[in-house]
Amino acid sequence: MEYLIAFVVGGLICVVGQLLMDVAKLTPAHVMSTLVVSGVVLDFIGVYDRLIDFAGAGVMVPITSFGHALYHGAISEAEQHGLIGVVTGIFEVTSAGISAAIAFGFLAALVFKPKG
Repeated sequence: MEYLIAFVVGGLICVVGQLLMDVAKLTPAHVMSTLVVSGVVLDFIGVYDRLIDFAGAGVMVPITSFGHALYHGAISEAEQHGLIGVVTGIFEVTSAGISAAIAFGFLAALVFKPKG
């Protein structure tokens, strides 16, 4: 049942993104930014952690979880180091994901020879 819930919730997040592109005619960059900010807002109001408890990977895999990670990193470091902690916390929490995206993107470019 956990897999079904994760699939449905993650799918609904993707449906929202697709509707923003199709109905609202937003570009993929605008949709991505909107979903990241939505993750931050949902975490700020205290909903995102409950969604993680309910849907697990269904809300941890989509781009909204990047906003969740950014918010948690910024808040935890800001409590310890003040304003400079906001910037360092963002990079501390998300650095592994960003580094992996760069590395795998580079490897994919070597293997598949992209155009453009």
